[in-house]
Amino acid sequence: QVQLVESGGGLVQAGGSLRLSCAASTRTFSNYAMGWFRQAPGKEREFVAAISWGIGIPNYADSVKGRFTISRDNAKNTLYLQMNSLKYEDTAVYYCAASWQGRTLTTVGEYDYWGQGTQVTVSS
Repeated sequence: QVQLVESGGGLVQAGGSLRLSCAASTRTFSNYAMGWFRQAPGKEREFVAAISWGIGIPNYADSVKGRFTISRDNAKNTLYLQMNSLKYEDTAVYYCAASWQGRTLTTVGEYDYWGQGTQVTVSS
């Protein structure tokens, strides 16, 4: 069982930045691929970014490419999402997730564990 706890959400003006963190309660953190998803009210949960296990190859949704950066610190069992140039449409609850055997890492079904989410609100 892996517990994931997100932090770092909040209210920010458009054009601003936030950094989300996700702390994992597992000694085998480096063996999991990790991802960030988001869900806005009335919408389905959508892929934001993912990072592979090991050396950490990143992958991004087109909507955040060039603005968001995913990274991981395996020594601290922590996942990060640096979000710059935030837009109103980035407003959502952001979730981190861990995948043991996912391939594309872009779909909800590939992930085994989820955090409780952290709210990000961008004012226009």
